[in-house]
Amino acid sequence: MDSKGVGESAIEIVQQMSHQDANLAGNVHGGVIMKAIDTTAGIVAARHAGSNVVTASIDRLDFHSPVYIGDILRLKASVNYAGTTSMEVGVRVEAENFITGAVRHTASAYLTFVSLGPEGRPMKVPGLKLETEGQRRRNEEAALRRSQRMRRG
Repeated sequence: MDSKGVGESAIEIVQQMSHQDANLAGNVHGGVIMKAIDTTAGIVAARHAGSNVVTASIDRLDFHSPVYIGDILRLKASVNYAGTTSMEVGVRVEAENFITGAVRHTASAYLTFVSLGPEGRPMKVPGLKLETEGQRRRNEEAALRRSQRMRRG
């Protein structure tokens, strides 16, 4: 099985937030953003694995600033680490005020996915070709998170 470059499966998804996404405070509900993160990361993981995938864990999800109705939500996702049957996908979420053009980093998340074969059992994933210093740094950080997860059990 050949390794794949990070860019081969990385994606950016853009959508505008509307009133149906609002919470009682009038901002975008965190759960809406969480679902968008999981969906985006799942697409990246499936593209890398070339198979169906399932979310195994969300290691970290940090909200940095609110997202408002009308904002353009931009989700940037790529594989940070590929193991034997699992991989970590990092997602950066930004919100853009489409009138002023101001962009805010609103959330970051790290999700682990497991690749599933035709019988629904874990299957091997391609290795990850690291081509830039940023990719190598993200890979090292992901390996550390994986090690910490394994210690926690």
